[in-house]
Formats: sequence, structure tokens, C-alpha cells
Amino acid sequence: MSDEDVQEQTIAEDLVVTKYKMGGDIANRVLKSLVEAANVGVSVMFLCEKGDTLIMEETGKIFKKEKEMKKGIAFPTCVSVNNCICHYSPLKSDPDYLLKDGDLTKIDLGIHVDGFIANVAHSFVVGSKQDIPVSGRKADVIKAAHYCAEVALRLIKPGNENIKVTEAWNKIAQAFNCTPVEGMLSHQLKQHVIDGDKTIIQNPTDQQRKDHEIIEFRLHEVYAVDVLLSTGEGKAKDAGQRTTVYKRDPTQQYGLKMKTSRAFFSEVERRFDTMPFTLRAFQDEKKAKMGVMECTKHELLQPFKVLYEKEGEFVAQFKFTVLLMPNGPLRITSGMFNSENYKSEFDVKDPDIKVLLQSSISRKSHKKKKKKNFRSEVNCNTDDMNMKNEAGN
Repeated sequence: MSDEDVQEQTIAEDLVVTKYKMGGDIANRVLKSLVEAANVGVSVMFLCEKGDTLIMEETGKIFKKEKEMKKGIAFPTCVSVNNCICHYSPLKSDPDYLLKDGDLTKIDLGIHVDGFIANVAHSFVVGSKQDIPVSGRKADVIKAAHYCAEVALRLIKPGNENIKVTEAWNKIAQAFNCTPVEGMLSHQLKQHVIDGDKTIIQNPTDQQRKDHEIIEFRLHEVYAVDVLLSTGEGKAKDAGQRTTVYKRDPTQQYGLKMKTSRAFFSEVERRFDTMPFTLRAFQDEKKAKMGVMECTKHELLQPFKVLYEKEGEFVAQFKFTVLLMPNGPLRITSGMFNSENYKSEFDVKDPDIKVLLQSSISRKSHKKKKKKNFRSEVNCNTDDMNMKNEAGN
């Protein structure tokens, strides 16, 4: 049977939904553990290693009898601080960064179960206390990004178009005197595919606006919604920081010349397939750094560059994974955001967006009777978690 004959598995199947929920549950637990560990003086490298270790440990506990099923890291743990926009995940040979009081910190990670991906990212301020709310520009950008995520959850539903989400994000950012990071994309997720063709763009340039396809969301699609807002101009720049996160491009082929490169690429195919990975995951870091050069030069691997906003600015990120189910959008990942911890002098002004944000995100009840087994227990736990998150918002 050829690849073309294999029917794509979607969330129209109960088992696929279960796998997404299990991944989402693990992603939320790992994120919570990392946020709790991110105290003053803690190393960013330690958090990245801890996150990846937890993901492998937790995914190793599920579907043990399915020996051929692949599961684990769908996006390696990244911890980007202050004006660093994304993808900072240092190697042991790189200079480390110790978290400081007041650092605006973004934790980004992804899990997959049988290729079904659950991504999440969360922003918070190190050392902040519940009785002393964060204020100033850090609060502005975090609240604005949070509202952007919340409005996206309500707009991403069958029949709506991606352009509506882009326009709403621009309005919210402007209300808080912030800027969406230019050209950043949120992707549709499919089995083994973290960057599907259907996308939502934020703050497009004139050319990007012309080139970007307007799409309609459809039932049984899955999206990783990635919001990145800046207190500055929203221009992402490569400041020369070493790239450590890569992804194999299955459309590219090339006969590698170096033995080290061939051994490295073979390990990438075997361990990660098409999922993003970090060079930190390789036992011999020196050989990995050598091998990745030839692979990247001939486009066998795509780099996730570490990007920065201007020094002195702050960038906030919120990412969640949403399943477009028949009874409404189902968010399977989210952080532990508490709006009361952030006090901004700004607020949402647009009346339509205000109404949207005040609208309920509760889903219609499912009449289907579920068997009381491990799978339904996972479903209940994840639904309970979503209800708590929704109540908090």
C-alpha cells in the first residue's frame, strides 16, 4: 500500500482525540513543573534539560504495549527571556543564563503521541508574587498577548477565516501600545506534521499580506495557535546566537559527503523523524555540531533561529493547541495565567472584541456514552483541566 492510499487520521476518530488529549495533559503538567522551578538564580539550560527529560519520562509511561508507536518531544523545551523572542535552548558548550528577578520569561515546548502534537507556551515574570501585581510594560505585553490568545480561541471555529484572527490581534496589540511580532505563523497540525499548510499570520508586511493565503477553518482540524507580542517594533532579528533547534525537511534529498554528517542525519531520521529536535539530545555534541552544518547547508534540515527584539524591549508569548470538534473548539493545552497578577493602564477598546472576550468558551455537552476505562479517564481529566482554565479566565 502506497503512502497515498493511507487515509489521513483525524480527530473524527475517538482514538486520535484521546492521543491528542494525553499529549496535552502531559504538556500542561511539564509546563507547570517548569514554571514552578523557574526561580531567581535558576539556569535556563537546567530548565530546558528538565523539560525534555520530563517529556520523555511521561510519554514513556503511556501505550507501553505499542512497541512500534513513536512518542516524545514534538518541540524541544525553549526558555526565552525578555527581548529574546523564541527558540533559545542552549547547549552545554554555550554560555548559560541565570534567571533574574523581574525577567519576563517564555517557556515553549511540544509533545507528541503517535505523531499527534500538543504544543504549549506560557509567559510570566520571575519572582512575581500574587499580592504584588506586575505593572508597566511587562504587564502591558503579557495581558495583550493573553487577550490575543483568548480571542483566537473564540474565532478559530469552522466557517471563520484566518484573516479575522490576524485583524483582532492587531486591534488588541494597538490598544496596549504593543506590536505583534512581524510575520510569525500559527500552523495547522496533522499527524507527524508540526507546520501544516494552513496558517494564521500576525502583523504581516504588505508583501506577506498579498502572498498569505486566506483560509477557512474546518471541522476536525487542529491548530497550534502561537501569539508573540512585543513592546517594541515587532521586528525579529538574528543576533548571532547559536541555533540549536532543527527539523528534518522530508521533501529534500542530498548525498552527504562527510561520514560524521551521514551518521548524524541517520540518527535524526531514526530518533526524531520530522519532529523538531535539539542538538543537546545527542551524546557527542561536537560531532552533532559538525554533522548539522552539512545537513543545513544542503537544506536537509531547517533551522529554528534564535530571534531577538531590540535590547530593552519585552516579548510575551502564549501558545495553545485547539481541536475543532463538532461540539465546539477544544483547547487541550494552556498555561496557568491569572489576570489579577498583571495590572496594565491599558485595556481592550474595540466593542466587538470586548463582547467576544466576554463570550463563553464552554462546549456543548456530548451525549455519547463513554466506557469507563483508562481512555475515558484521560478524557475526563483533560476536560476538568480545561473547565478550570476556562473558569480562571
